Amino acid sequence: MTRAGTVLVTGATGFLGTALCPLLTAHGLPVRPAGRDETGDIGPETDWRPLLDGAETVIHLAARAHVMRDRAADPLAAFQRVNTAATAALARAATDAGIKRFIFVSTVKVLGETARNALTAGDPAAPQDPYAVSKWQAEQALAKHAGAFDLVILRPPLVYGPGVRGNFLTLLRAIDRGWPLPLGGIDNRRSLIHLGNLADAIRAALTVAPGVYLPSDREDLSTPELIRRLAAALGRPARLIAVPPALLRTGAKIAGRTAALDRLAGSLTVDGALPGWTPPHTPAEGFAETARWYRDRNGGNL
Repeated sequence: MTRAGTVLVTGATGFLGTALCPLLTAHGLPVRPAGRDETGDIGPETDWRPLLDGAETVIHLAARAHVMRDRAADPLAAFQRVNTAATAALARAATDAGIKRFIFVSTVKVLGETARNALTAGDPAAPQDPYAVSKWQAEQALAKHAGAFDLVILRPPLVYGPGVRGNFLTLLRAIDRGWPLPLGGIDNRRSLIHLGNLADAIRAALTVAPGVYLPSDREDLSTPELIRRLAAALGRPARLIAVPPALLRTGAKIAGRTAALDRLAGSLTVDGALPGWTPPHTPAEGFAETARWYRDRNGGNL
C-alpha cells in the first residue's frame, strides 16, 4: 500500500499523460502513473481496485480519442465501452476506495461543434458525434457519484503540442509542404489550449471548487490567423487563398467533407474560466514548441 495523498493518473502514457505526470511530480505530488501496461484495454470489466489502493485523487485521462477514419463496426459502441463504461466502473471503484477527488478530462465537444458566443459550463449539452456522446455519458455517470467525492470536470477545446495528432497534425503537414490552403476568406474564432497549459490546468484542478470548467489559452484565433502563426513557427510561408465560404461549402459537400470544413470554418470559443488559474504558456510559445517537435522528431516529413 502506498502512502495517502497519491494521485492516480490513468492514460499516463498518452499525449496528455506524458506531459501531466512530470509536472505533478515537479510540484512534489506523489503520482501513480497507469498506462496500458497497468490497465490493458479498458472497459466495463476493468478492475481498478489495485490501482486505487492508497490513492487519494484520481485524474482520469484514459480514453478512446476521436478517430479520423474509424473502422469500428459500431463506432458509438466502441467509444462507449472505453469512454463511458470504463469511466463508470472507475467511478464505482473510486467510491468504494474512499477517493476524495476525481478529475475527469472531457471535451468541449459535449457542447457541440460550433457556437456564436463563448461557451460556458452552464450551456446545455449538444454532442454530435460518437466520441462526444460517449464523453457526455461519462460525465453523467460520474455525476451520480459526486456526493462520494469532489468531482471536477474539464472540457478543453482543441489541444495542441508535441505529439499532437489528428487534424492539427494534418494542418502542420500541409503548411510545411507548402500546399495552398483555400481558407483565407474564413472569418471565425476558435479557442485552443496548449498541452502544457492543459496539464497545468489539471494541476490547478486539484484544489479548485468542484464543478465544470472550460480552460483555454485565453487567446482565440481565426483559422487564417492560426495558419499564419503556425507557418511562422515552421519558418514557412502561409499560402492562404481567399475562396468564398459558399464555394468552400459546396466543394466540401461534394467531397463529403462538410463536417471537416465546419471544424475549420465554424466558430467555437470557450470562456477559459478556472478560478485562480492563468495559462503559463502563450500561444506563441506553444506553437514554437509544437513546431520544434515536428522538426526535431520527424524532420518535417511525416
